[in-house]
Amino acid sequence: MTERKVLIVYAHQEPKSLNGSLKTIAVEELSKQGCRVTVSDLYEMQFEPRTTRKDIVGELYHPEQFNYGVEAWEACKNGSLSEDLIKEQRKVKEADLVIFQFPLYWFSMPAIMKGWMDRVLVQGFAHDFPQCYDSGLLKNKLALLSFTTGGGKEMYSDEGVSGDIRYLLWPMQHGIMHFCGFSVLAPQICFAPEYATEEERVQMLVSWGERLKTIWEEKPINCAVDGYFK
Repeated sequence: MTERKVLIVYAHQEPKSLNGSLKTIAVEELSKQGCRVTVSDLYEMQFEPRTTRKDIVGELYHPEQFNYGVEAWEACKNGSLSEDLIKEQRKVKEADLVIFQFPLYWFSMPAIMKGWMDRVLVQGFAHDFPQCYDSGLLKNKLALLSFTTGGGKEMYSDEGVSGDIRYLLWPMQHGIMHFCGFSVLAPQICFAPEYATEEERVQMLVSWGERLKTIWEEKPINCAVDGYFK
């Protein structure tokens, strides 16, 4: 059987956090399965989240007025993106599964992870209209969001103050992952670990480890508009 490759894009400042433990369990369990696991620890790497002129090596396509989207697209085609972006794109290109591990910030991912997506998943690499959604350039790859929340599960329900969690996941799962062609697996959500008992936090870790044992057997969720909110 061909060796499976997994990339974990990890965004948390503290290795001892639950996010850190979830990342470690994923590395250990997937490695046991014979997978080759790579981790992009964004805080440890001091990853630059800003899209700037420095992302383009050499001359600009339109030097008279800087347009990041156009310049990154041209640089991607010409192989003139900065080395840090080429390195991350290589990791994505090699991966069969990309796991994003993070704490939920303001109904979204931390800025450093959003910056990774802004800079790495550029046009020409992850999408190139009309090659998007089911035809995205990263099709035939799996993506999974694994994250912790500040609020409890009841807050993210139809009756909860924050509404159904599927609504806040829509921009990430459909607008980014699906847009780039990924087949999206169901999210792994750890609700309010700061307010959980030690036993409950342990169970969160155990549950993640157990799920990973059969992760390759899972079917992607329906990220299309006509199926997502049913």
